[in-house]
Amino acid sequence: MKKHNFNAGPAILPEYTIEKSIEAIKDLNGSGLSLLTISHRSKDFDAIMDGAVAATKRLLDIPEGYSVIFLGGGASTQFYTVPYNFLGKKAAYLDTGSWAKGGIKEAKLFGEVDVVASSKDKNYSYIPKGFTIPEDADYFEICSNNTIEGTEILEDWDVKVPLISDMSSDIFSRPMDVSKYSLIFAGAQKNFAPAGVTIVIVKDSFLEKVVRPVPTMADYRVHVSKNSMQNTPPVFPIFAALKTMEWMEQEGGVKEMEKRAIARSEKLYDELDRNKLFKATVEDPADRSRMNITFLLKPEYEELQDAFLELAKARGLVGIKGHRSVGGFRASCYNALPMESVDALVAALQEFEKAN
Repeated sequence: MKKHNFNAGPAILPEYTIEKSIEAIKDLNGSGLSLLTISHRSKDFDAIMDGAVAATKRLLDIPEGYSVIFLGGGASTQFYTVPYNFLGKKAAYLDTGSWAKGGIKEAKLFGEVDVVASSKDKNYSYIPKGFTIPEDADYFEICSNNTIEGTEILEDWDVKVPLISDMSSDIFSRPMDVSKYSLIFAGAQKNFAPAGVTIVIVKDSFLEKVVRPVPTMADYRVHVSKNSMQNTPPVFPIFAALKTMEWMEQEGGVKEMEKRAIARSEKLYDELDRNKLFKATVEDPADRSRMNITFLLKPEYEELQDAFLELAKARGLVGIKGHRSVGGFRASCYNALPMESVDALVAALQEFEKAN
């Protein structure tokens, strides 16, 4: 039976990435050595690292004056690294869900945190609007896509203070204006590689605003100066990231990724809005995530949740169960997910409606 991978992370990757990774694990570039055993100081790995940096810059059209680094650990590591470097007196945050809360919690260890707005009042089912960002804030941090709650910020905001974004689950899914941001970070395991590496894109002039002495491994300036090689980097995830970026370029780049994301999400949201049993948890189409589509059974059908999960399993739909903190269902539709998988989920929703 064909499996349709809707896992939220670790998540689906292109077959191209998997096949190239298998080849490299067996023998990298005819070297007689596995990718898993090569020296990170070798010419082979230099080419991988340089290629990954260059591909990131091409795909996202990163302007001059920015550095791209690949760091070990997940994106949650950046929750404290950002304020450690840049929070002197006060920072502003937008509270849009679980991962935004994680950043807020860590930032409070370093200084005053102004939560400019929150959507907690409605279970994080919308993106707050009409808030004011204090102009004396050292920076303003957002989470562009909320993997658990299913909301997404689909534009690049103009703000008067340095803008920082956690883009772990939607990076490479749309063209973006990197010049609007002072720092972007993204953990790998959702849209471009296995877990173990985080991309950081940082404006070089922002590095001049580090506010305190910082331990070596938490100092962005060190990692930039050492080309991500201050310590042994996560070789395999960086290789996989490079292969995924090669695949994206072959497929037409982030413009094509956005086109596919819109088509996938519109098809699934249209069915959820039509279906008599289910409903999307995010009502406003402007706030709906293209990457993580969250939905519920309507109150009068809640007792059918286990039955739908059984049907999903029988149809090869993997990873549909919602996050343990919110329940319901979640279909993660990352770049590598084919429309065939969305069609299979829509068919299952219609089959379940007809049967019940």
